[in-house]
Amino acid sequence: MRHLINTRDFSYEEVEAILERAHTFLDEKPRDILHNKTVITIFFENSTRTRSSFEIAAKRLGAMVVSLDVSKSSSSKGETLFDTAANLDAMGPDAIIVRHKSSGVPHILANYVNCPIVNGGDGSHAHPTQALLDLFTIKQHFGTLEGKKVAIVGDIKNSRVANSNIELLTRFGVEVILVAPPHFLPQTHLRTSYSIEAIIDEVDVIMSLRTQTERHANQLYASLKDYAADFCIKAPLMKDRNIILLHPGPVHRNVDIDDWMMKDPRSKVLAQVKNGVAIRMAVLEKLIAH
Repeated sequence: MRHLINTRDFSYEEVEAILERAHTFLDEKPRDILHNKTVITIFFENSTRTRSSFEIAAKRLGAMVVSLDVSKSSSSKGETLFDTAANLDAMGPDAIIVRHKSSGVPHILANYVNCPIVNGGDGSHAHPTQALLDLFTIKQHFGTLEGKKVAIVGDIKNSRVANSNIELLTRFGVEVILVAPPHFLPQTHLRTSYSIEAIIDEVDVIMSLRTQTERHANQLYASLKDYAADFCIKAPLMKDRNIILLHPGPVHRNVDIDDWMMKDPRSKVLAQVKNGVAIRMAVLEKLIAH
């Protein structure tokens, strides 16, 4: 039995196979690969894209989906996380997709269940399917990952998306540059910059991140407007450069990316959403059907 807790759970060859399989799922046609299988989603943090993406992916594969409303579940009445997991496991699901505000929860739950756990995002630790779909989107656009440079811009220190992308992109030979104010940068061996302008002429991809205000112990900027003045991806900054723009969502418009760039064809935000369903179909098939 396999789990997907972080990107390292899949080997280089397995990731390649996931990307290849995901490409076949872009036709959005229903399958019966997971007919008579049951997938449970349990999200202890709010989600629009990831939760709906996983649920559509499971249904397109023919699975039944049970979406647990945490606000109405027994966990809101004092039931421990482990008892919740044990009770869900007793119902015999074929996979459980979990998101939690605390890092490490999916890993812990994996010890209490007898089915695959898929991490839909845990604290500031990991978001493996987001990194897989980002890798897929970059390769889809350029046809290759060879020689590519990606600038990850924003609240990197608190970002599970950044963590997973750093591991996966560098494993596939992509150079990653971290761009942020000093207090948003983690300790790292990677190249860093405090300015987008300083690196924009050498990168192929800008991956903008949402400012994780809910994970800040102290207010670090007087306002998001102050942050945006330095790190918002704007049309005058991009000019006519051949750079694609990614964002995991939700986008803070005119803070992370301005309105003009959201409409620009170089913005691949909606392509990421479409690709996310295909990637999650490939992941669920691998973990459940194989």
